[in-house]
This record gives sequence, structure tokens and C-alpha cells, in this order.
Amino acid sequence: MSTELLFREDAYLQTTHAQVVAVNERGIELDRTIFYPLGGGQPGDTGVLVRQNGERIVIADARKGEAIDTVLHIPAPSMAHPEVGETLTLEIDWARRYALMRLHTALHVMSCVVVAPVTGGNISADKARLDFDIDMSLLDAAKIEGETNTLIARGVDTETVWITDEELDTRPELVKTMSVQPPRGAGRVRLLRIPGIDLQPCGGTHVRNIAEIGDIRVLKIRSEGRRNRRVEIALTA
Repeated sequence: MSTELLFREDAYLQTTHAQVVAVNERGIELDRTIFYPLGGGQPGDTGVLVRQNGERIVIADARKGEAIDTVLHIPAPSMAHPEVGETLTLEIDWARRYALMRLHTALHVMSCVVVAPVTGGNISADKARLDFDIDMSLLDAAKIEGETNTLIARGVDTETVWITDEELDTRPELVKTMSVQPPRGAGRVRLLRIPGIDLQPCGGTHVRNIAEIGDIRVLKIRSEGRRNRRVEIALTA
């Protein structure tokens, strides 16, 4: 049984109700969730599950389950586990999630400034980075920062687009990341479109309008191996 992934349709949902469908040593599975599971360089959400008696189960992480589109909510150590069939109130750590959404969307924009294959990436609540297969001499921090912020200032709305696996096969140029391939198996692939700026497969959470990112700053640029040039960024506010 798959989990209804509410964050796919509305990344701004901060709370909802859900029913427990399974509990095991790996975590808690619900019929629906607002918790994004670790994937694509974006960490899993944290937060709490609130039982009807008011007891709060702290969720330290969210991971993908074994079946497609299932999510495991991983309780912090020593937390009580709910019962199957129990209805819970879900609350994500919104401040952390929103920071991740802003930084994740910023990486999309920056990938259009540094035009090179992406060999890796990672996001945390206070910084994010992309690795590129590019000559170090072509990376200038001030230029990347300035051009990325100029694009962000356009204030363009982001859009979710779905295409079939077969359509993606005919458009391999959409896949910028060499290290992570788009998830397949469900028959369709989710894309993030920033009109006039970017279009690429991504299952993560993003802001509605890129102006919400605010300005970014380049923290450092360094070599991480023969084919990895790392550009690390943070939000200015």
C-alpha cells in the first residue's frame, strides 16, 4: 500500500491527520504524510506525531519504504510507538523544511548559471552544494553569486510537471545529475519547471516563487577529486 504524498501537491502543508497502517523496527508507516523522505540530496523531514491523548512522538527522520511511494517515519530513541489504525496529527518542523525548500530551489537556479554536468549535491538547513564536472578556472564565486541572485530577482513562479518514463527517455538532456537518476517505476516522472530558467526531474520540495529564496552567497569553491568542483552556498537571510 502506497502512502499519499501530500507534499508533492502542496509543499507548504505544515500539519495534517493520518492513520497508522504499519509499525515495525524500521519506523511508522501512515496512509498519508507531509513528511518528505530522504532523497535527491534533500534530508528527510523531522517533526512530531501527536496522539489523541496528547502524547507527542518525536520523529527524527523520514526515509523511503521498500514499496514505491511509501514513507517510514523514524521515531527518536525511547519514543513510544502508536498502534495500527490509530489516527495521529502530523506536524513537521516547518522552519527547517522551509529553509531546505529555499536552498533546494536555489540549487536549481544555480545549475543554470554553472552550465556543466552535475556530479553530486547535498542540502542541509544552513547550506547546500552542487558538484560540477568543470575546469576549476571557469568557476568564479562573485560571478556565480551575482548571476544566481539576478535570476532569483525575476520572481518567477515554479511549476510541477509530470511526464511519462518514455517521454523522459526521448529527452535525456533534461537530466543534469550524473550521480542521481530520476526515480522510475511508477510510470511517470516529476519535473520542476522554473519558466525561462530551468526544467529538470526532481522529486523534492520547492518554494512557490523563486523570490522567496532571497539572495544567496557563495561560501566556498573547492576541488573534490578529478571530476568534482564543489560550489557551496548559503542564504543571506
